[in-house]
Amino acid sequence: MQKKRHSPKHLIAKLRAVEVDLATGIPIEQFCTQLEVSAATFHRWRAQFGGMKADEMKRLKALEKENTRLKKMMADQALDLSILKEVARGNF
Repeated sequence: MQKKRHSPKHLIAKLRAVEVDLATGIPIEQFCTQLEVSAATFHRWRAQFGGMKADEMKRLKALEKENTRLKKMMADQALDLSILKEVARGNF
């Protein structure tokens, strides 16, 4: 089964629609089948993005992506530094 990626705009819209409909007393599992996601996915979305707006979520995703890029860059620099130290000692 192919994974389905939800855009931030659609994810926030789905969460808001479910929050409005939860007041009627329908179980969350029924909403999950309508949204075609598991209950665990829904609860993770709700915990992570419950009170956010779509633009806030886009900003969060962009910051997470940049953070990952910077961590990778830092790891590469640390590796380069350790290689240079080895070369400076003459142990190659």
